[in-house]
Amino acid sequence: MSNQTRIKSLDSVSSVERVEKLSIADLNDLCDATKSSIKDGGGFGWIKSPSHDVLERFWNGVLIMPARILLVARLDNVICGTCQLWKPPQNNEAQKHAVQLTTNFIAPWARGYGLAEMLIEKAEKVALQEGFKVINLDVRETMESAISLYESMEYTRIGMHPYYACVDNKILKGYYYYKIIDKKSIEQKS
Repeated sequence: MSNQTRIKSLDSVSSVERVEKLSIADLNDLCDATKSSIKDGGGFGWIKSPSHDVLERFWNGVLIMPARILLVARLDNVICGTCQLWKPPQNNEAQKHAVQLTTNFIAPWARGYGLAEMLIEKAEKVALQEGFKVINLDVRETMESAISLYESMEYTRIGMHPYYACVDNKILKGYYYYKIIDKKSIEQKS
């Protein structure tokens, strides 16, 4: 085997997919990735990591909710990140064109492989397939890498909440973004 062949066999394989079921191994990977993300400060609301069984119940709960779409990122077939698309409630007909992107993270050990961008791109494709025209999201001011990524992917900041979160007794701002993913449809209705 040549050196070049050995190097290629050591390359990491990354992927993003929509999931509706998780194996026990995948659920454990997702819980571990969630814990490491929370510890790193990106816990989508959690400040301290809950127990493993709480995280298992949380992710299993996501899977059974029809209004949520779960996407996962994998590095070498290990789940290392996620995001969700939250559909609007059925009684909110006025906003049925928009979906919320949330619980978006990549575990610290899996960063630098382009998975965060792949996850958002997949979320946009799935949202379009589901008939949505706009994606909304919000993020803490301390999530500088996420903010930079969203803005580089043409998400538009539309507002700031000065009392968005409280972490370690410090009040943090939050930023609100949107992206039109079906421009033709939106322009026809404007």
